[in-house]
Amino acid sequence: MLEVGAGDGRNFARYPDTVTEVIAIEPEPTLRAAATAAAPARVTVVAGTAEALPLEAVSVDAAVVSLVLCSVADQAAALAELRRVIRPEGELRFYEHVIPERHPKRALIQLADRSGLWPKLAAGCHPARDTAGAITAAGFTIERCERFAFRGSALEPAIPYILGRARVRLGAL
Repeated sequence: MLEVGAGDGRNFARYPDTVTEVIAIEPEPTLRAAATAAAPARVTVVAGTAEALPLEAVSVDAAVVSLVLCSVADQAAALAELRRVIRPEGELRFYEHVIPERHPKRALIQLADRSGLWPKLAAGCHPARDTAGAITAAGFTIERCERFAFRGSALEPAIPYILGRARVRLGAL
């Protein structure tokens, strides 16, 4: 199992006992140190970025991205790397911010994203991305995808998220 953008390691406790090994990639040194401190024996925390995963091709059965694809510099490159390291028919689990489907919220989120204001306030998050479309374009087949609005705090507008599972599409790319 691969977790990209492990942050401080808060997801580690959520992996079921059937997951015997997790490679956790985290680029930010302070968060990586916190993840290392939080890591149980089955988790190895490694420096790296989503766009250049330090793993061999087809080396993992599954990968998890949680609020990562909205903030990477190059979403297509990150998804291509995930596609590269996940074995054929392997699984990608995702939980991500996404663009609203309807106006006027869609236009407002696009404006906030393009202005650079939202990314500056939200640690590089780009909420105007069509992440589900990007996952499909990268060679995955989405098997399950739940879309819902969520407000993280009183200051954060309710923006849509997706939670789901995709598989590497055989013969893609």
